Amino acid sequence: MVLLRGFLTLVIFFLLGEAVRVLAGLPISGGVLGMIMVTFTLMVRGRVSDELAAASQGLIAVLVMLISPGVVGVFFIADRFSDHWLTVLVALSVGTMLSVLTTLWVMKKVAGVEGGGDD
Repeated sequence: MVLLRGFLTLVIFFLLGEAVRVLAGLPISGGVLGMIMVTFTLMVRGRVSDELAAASQGLIAVLVMLISPGVVGVFFIADRFSDHWLTVLVALSVGTMLSVLTTLWVMKKVAGVEGGGDD
């Protein structure tokens, strides 16, 4: 029952994100908006419920299978990007670097590591 409540929470946030996307006409995935809403909700609450943690752990275990359909879909439309290879390359490089730097910053904050020089 705990796992079911966690999945229900994730589905509700997904549906809320999809509703915001449709109503506002935003060119962003409803899932992304829903995850942003989950993040802000968890930041306000200051903790993750056991139900949400259990459901999230189950999804993390199959994360590769959740991402694969999008990657396969891009493979079939790759010819549309052939004239924009430099833009795609720059976007992927900058996006990757921003992801790495953001992850590093968050891990330092969570771990409480001070960003000082040699002692």
